[in-house]
Amino acid sequence: MSSEQELLTKWRSLPQDKQEEVLDFVEFLGLKNSANKTPLPERLQQIRTRIVACGKHLLDEDEIEKELASRRGGLQGREE
Repeated sequence: MSSEQELLTKWRSLPQDKQEEVLDFVEFLGLKNSANKTPLPERLQQIRTRIVACGKHLLDEDEIEKELASRRGGLQGREE
């Protein structure tokens, strides 16, 4: 069995979420070794697109502020 066939066989035996992790890792390795790295804004847009495609909720400005405040121990400088 070739390395490619072995990898595919093992990948198919993984649950869906782990298959996605493997794909993300392979993509990361490809980017790491690429001479023409994608500019950060474009990469962030690609990540956002993948998150939205998975049905995940994106935080709006207020939600981000609340999340940061909760991680920092409370709201600062703003009454609710």
